[in-house]
Amino acid sequence: MTKQHAYLFDATRCIDCRACMIACSVENNVEMGESYIWLSGAGVMGEYPDLKRASMPYHCMHCLEPDCESACPVGAWHKREDGPVVYDASKCIGCRYCMNACPFQVPHFDWNKGIIEGAFIRKCTMCTQRLEVGQVPACVHTCPTNALVFGERADLIAEAHARIAAHPDRYINHVYGEFENGGTSYLILSHVPFTELGLPEMPETPVNAVSEAVMEGTIPFALAWGTVLSGVAIGINQMNKKKTPSSPALPPRGEGSNPPLPPVEGSGVRENGTEATK
Repeated sequence: MTKQHAYLFDATRCIDCRACMIACSVENNVEMGESYIWLSGAGVMGEYPDLKRASMPYHCMHCLEPDCESACPVGAWHKREDGPVVYDASKCIGCRYCMNACPFQVPHFDWNKGIIEGAFIRKCTMCTQRLEVGQVPACVHTCPTNALVFGERADLIAEAHARIAAHPDRYINHVYGEFENGGTSYLILSHVPFTELGLPEMPETPVNAVSEAVMEGTIPFALAWGTVLSGVAIGINQMNKKKTPSSPALPPRGEGSNPPLPPVEGSGVRENGTEATK
């Protein structure tokens, strides 16, 4: 069975040094002003001397059942068996469905790319180029306080619960990402409510499970409902025809009691395609 890679982030250890952001940009040749990681959270909280920090490097959650992959109509997203959710820019058509589908609002569209350059989405790649040679992601390698660690998902979940059991006064009794949205490969421990780290409150059922179930019934329902509405419209039209009395045939123009009006002199008004005589 393929090893499922994952991160474990411990918010109690993060000092907001942002070394992870720099290491990521250097490793992945990210242009100045862009980033695959951004800092989220409430920052410094409380009043002196009772202060605490709530910061988190926010990047792709590498969901076990990615909503971006489910939403993409051209297969530009793919969940690898070993954990990373990867992106193929050569397939991307720039529809940005993945941005709308992601409940964590991770994919970022590069608006500086033109039509010729092609569409491009930015996000954490889990440094797949490093995984291929047995190295951990650059952000993990650089973290000076071990706020970020990397390993097999099952082992990290066990480690997270062990930390909570050892220090119940330090942590909230929950491992974020163990079950949220069907499970993620970015697991989080915190001493403050997870919403204060910028994380959404998520159900355990993956968002794509709900959306795909709805979509499975949408097309058949739309076709069936369209057939019903068409039948109703035809029936009403036929009933209206039966209720409306037939109009008497009009006499040919120029016959009967109302002869046609003569053309207005000098008006140039056309009658039956010919210019009226003056």
